[in-house]
Amino acid sequence: MNANEPDDLIACHECDALFHKRVLPQRTSAKCPRCGSLLYRSISSNLDKICAMTLAALVTFVIAQGFPIVELDANGLTSQTTLIGAIVALWNEQMEIMAVLVFCSTILFPLCELLALLYVLIPLRSGHVPPGFNALLRGIQFVRPWGMIEVFMLGVLVTLVKMVSIARVIPEAALFAFGALTLMFAVVVSFDPRALWDIASGLGPRGETKQANGSERTTSEARQKS
Repeated sequence: MNANEPDDLIACHECDALFHKRVLPQRTSAKCPRCGSLLYRSISSNLDKICAMTLAALVTFVIAQGFPIVELDANGLTSQTTLIGAIVALWNEQMEIMAVLVFCSTILFPLCELLALLYVLIPLRSGHVPPGFNALLRGIQFVRPWGMIEVFMLGVLVTLVKMVSIARVIPEAALFAFGALTLMFAVVVSFDPRALWDIASGLGPRGETKQANGSERTTSEARQKS
């Protein structure tokens, strides 16, 4: 692409067809006319909703990690554990690979996504692009498929149903927190981080407009002086 070509082109990630990117109405999306793949969605000018949901998900995530999930009562013997305790138990049972996978998919990757989203969304709401913006968005897109909170929640529910016949199962705070976190993550994941590139395209590092806008102002001033 040379300097004379427009910079509003978008390529389909399925068939590599090029199209001019246009502003879409709210809650609409653009699809490739050749293969039907999703190109991009409309940009929401109000980031308050997704920012508030991300912050709430982070608080709920801390609660889910800090409290026991369930308490089991079998023949007078009670036991309870947190998610961290379950991972440690897997490690002590010589299942290191499983422990690492559970840690990454239920703690590390979801936490990284939430922190990265907050780091990006809060400055954008203030009108400037944070340092490392492009790298963070690519990182969010990389770790998003590996966060499996909903899979973990489904596994916990299936286990509880099977344990009811042999022990008394008492739900704890973390179980409800994980349930709420699953719903919150469904909302957060529905937000396309690629839309933030379009929002940031008109912003500078400290709320300044891009150089193109500055050159337009310089041109208009020169015309007025002439």
